[in-house]
Order: sequence, then C-alpha cells, then structure tokens
Amino acid sequence: MRKLAFSTNAFKKNSLAEAISAIAEAGYSGVELMADVPHAYPLPLPPAIRQSLQQQIQSLGLSVSNINGFTLFAAGDTYHPSWIENSEEKRELRIQHTARCIELAAEMNCSTVSLQPGGPMIGTSLDRRIACDRFAGGLSQLLPLAEKFNIILAIEPEPGLLIQTAAEYLEFKQAYFPKHSLIRMNCDIGHLFCVAEDPAEIIKSIPAQIAHVHLEDIGANRVHQHLCPGKGAIDFRSIFAALDQIHYGGWVTVELYPYETTAAEVAKTAFQYLRTLL
Repeated sequence: MRKLAFSTNAFKKNSLAEAISAIAEAGYSGVELMADVPHAYPLPLPPAIRQSLQQQIQSLGLSVSNINGFTLFAAGDTYHPSWIENSEEKRELRIQHTARCIELAAEMNCSTVSLQPGGPMIGTSLDRRIACDRFAGGLSQLLPLAEKFNIILAIEPEPGLLIQTAAEYLEFKQAYFPKHSLIRMNCDIGHLFCVAEDPAEIIKSIPAQIAHVHLEDIGANRVHQHLCPGKGAIDFRSIFAALDQIHYGGWVTVELYPYETTAAEVAKTAFQYLRTLL
C-alpha cells in the first residue's frame, strides 16, 4: 500500500501520545507531527519527551511523514508571525521556529518540513515583490541548516496567502532558488482544487517539485473547507494515478484539522475510503 499518513493537527483536543496511538489504530503507516502547541512545538520540547515520542512511534510501527511547521499558535495564530511581517522581530520568530522544525525533522528521521507560503496578503497593502523578497530572505537564512541535515523546505501554496497556486510557487522558485533541491513544494491537493488548478495535472507537470502530499476533500463550490475524503468533489483516483505516473515514492498525509471533536473517527473513515482506491 502507498505510504499513507495522518496529521496530528486534527487531534488538538488530545495529547500527542493519544493522537499517535489513534492514528496507528486507524491503520496508517505514518504520522505527521504538528510542530506547534499542543503537540510537538519544538522550542520547549525536552529531550525526555522527544525520546518518549520516538519510542512510541517506533513501537507502533509508524514513521514520521512530515513535520508540519505551518501554524504558530505558540507565538500568535494560524498565520502569524509570518515570513512577511513588517516587524523584523516577528519575522525572526518565524525563522527561528522553522529552524527548530528542521532539527526536529532530522531527529525524527523525517525528510520534509512543510511551510506556510509567506503569509496572508488579504487585507494588507504590502507590495508583492517586497513580500517575496522577505520570504526568500528568511528561507535563505535557513538553507545552511537544511543542508546540514538534508531536510527539504516544502512550501505549501494556500488560498489567500502570498503563494496561492502551483504556478505562483514555480514563479517564486525560479526567481529565487532555481537550482536548489531543498526548496520544493508541499502539494496540498485540496488547496490546488480551491484555486481552480487541476491537482492531477500539476503533479504530472512538475514531478521534481513534489516533496510531500497533503490530502483532503473539498466541496464542489471550491471553498477552502477541509472535508473527509469521499465527502467532496475531488477525483482521488486521478490523483493517485498521477502519483503513480510520476513514480512518486513519498508520503501522502491526510490533513483534516477541522475535525477536532471526532478526530479518531474521521481518521478511520478516511483510511477506509482511501484504502479502496489504492
């Protein structure tokens, strides 16, 4: 079976240990760690807890699919502090958080850290070029550490943020990091569908850029609301066919963070549905 994982960010009402156990029980072979409160926020994560975390993951036969470094509730909210804040101090908080995520990924034998694509642009008067320069500047500071541990910084396009589409990701990559293999894309299937891109065609068109895959369903109205696979309008058979066509060997992580009160149940439901397609 394909390398299928589930993100702990659906389990924010549970402890990290409870989340990992439920994900294993549902049938997944991988777990994505939310690098934020209340789970694996890396800054104050003591060595004893890290060791216990590794032992639990190994004892359950799981692997860490990805370190999710997108949110930063520990210092702000879903998006803030972002990479493109006017405040240099706030931008530095995001950079240092991501550095700790890289170190956590290396410790957990994981090859990717998924990243917010710059930050929110809606409601700001920030010039796009300045925002891109700030985002690229922050990533550049992190590349030596990423190179040290061989960790991919996986930019995740999202509606309403600086980089919303795969096309905008490619434009940014070619402008700032055209030859750097450790700057790649976290291919969030639902996000691409929301911005009217065809996820299957994107996968086939830029295979070398796909570092990790996030998967969720989206309604036919293309509103950015994560749904359990099978409950929306996305053609997952075409997605998996595209991944097979490019010989993708990485992780596919189901990300259903809105389901905090039914996380264990929805993890099982998603697995059972996706298993019929694999």
